[in-house]
Amino acid sequence: MADRRQVLRIGAAAAAAPALAGTMAAPALARPGEKAAQAGAVLAGTGRKAAPLIVGHRGASGYRPEHTLAAYELAARMGADYMEPDLVITKDGVLVCRHEPEIGGTTDVASRPEFANRKRTVLLDGVSVTGWWTHDFTLAELKTLRATERIPAIRQQNTLYDGRFEVPTFQEVLDLRKRLSKELDRDLGVFPETKHPTYFKNLGLALEGPLVRTLRRNGLDRRGAKVFVQSFEAANLRELADRYRVAVPLVFLTGATGGPFNDPRSYADYLTPAGLKELNDFVSGLGPEKTQIIPRKADGTLGTPTSLVRDAHQAGLKVIPYTFRAENSFLPAELRVGTDPSAYGKAIDEQVTFLRTGIDGLFTDNPDVGVLARTLI
Repeated sequence: MADRRQVLRIGAAAAAAPALAGTMAAPALARPGEKAAQAGAVLAGTGRKAAPLIVGHRGASGYRPEHTLAAYELAARMGADYMEPDLVITKDGVLVCRHEPEIGGTTDVASRPEFANRKRTVLLDGVSVTGWWTHDFTLAELKTLRATERIPAIRQQNTLYDGRFEVPTFQEVLDLRKRLSKELDRDLGVFPETKHPTYFKNLGLALEGPLVRTLRRNGLDRRGAKVFVQSFEAANLRELADRYRVAVPLVFLTGATGGPFNDPRSYADYLTPAGLKELNDFVSGLGPEKTQIIPRKADGTLGTPTSLVRDAHQAGLKVIPYTFRAENSFLPAELRVGTDPSAYGKAIDEQVTFLRTGIDGLFTDNPDVGVLARTLI
């Protein structure tokens, strides 16, 4: 389910969760070159290993339309350690939060006659895609649109909020992080992903500069800041490390198949022992698709864990897989309940099973489930 790379694949806040999460320290990912020194980090005064990170994937997107301030805030209130915005860019160079640069499936743009002529076909990472594109809109124009649920057939309850929320800027997410950190009395993190960085660079709208400037303007490009930057493109991360000299840790995202765009190497090649050693030169962690940790058998049930967690830890890299969701359609066969693909299955059991492999955190659409699961390992 490498849905974080695919194009257009088609509330229940737990009041006690923030207090619970406040007792659990998030592990600090080692900077390149520090190897595994921090892999066995312990919580001060407890003698326990650092608790796995719970990352609110696109916010609490199991309960609110993804990449909205409402989704990010709910993730924080449910106890997530980090909010995860995907970053794309507008025509006038402003970073905004959307799953993809194509916004026909996540906003009401298709119903807006004034933007009908903006619909067009582009070649996105070698794939022909038709729709509306953030880089064809100024920020002011984008702010007139409203977010909608991306997978309404699965998450019908989220459609209650269609048309209620704006498309947020990255700066607005950082402002929210600052406000909620003070209100909840804990340092909330952000885990931004650069989406299609080569595509945007070829348009003259490179993401790297605006990202680094925004982090530095907010005092967040520094050691110890609760920020990780992630990308599916190794070249993008190497540029952030070598050219921009970012101080925050970098995380290389991988899929179960294929490889980074415009890169001759496959993800599988990067995940060999030699490839992991090379990655340690410029990244601090991996974000693999979860079947790279525990593959599924032909019947859809969970198989035997791979050696990836052990191999990555030996190379000095943390491992934070994606994406954990509660609905049957996303769960292994033995953890589904009933036949309704949108009904909740045994999501807690799945996350506990993965956490017990030694992963350093996970990306989840249901942060409350993740917070509970890590208390059970």
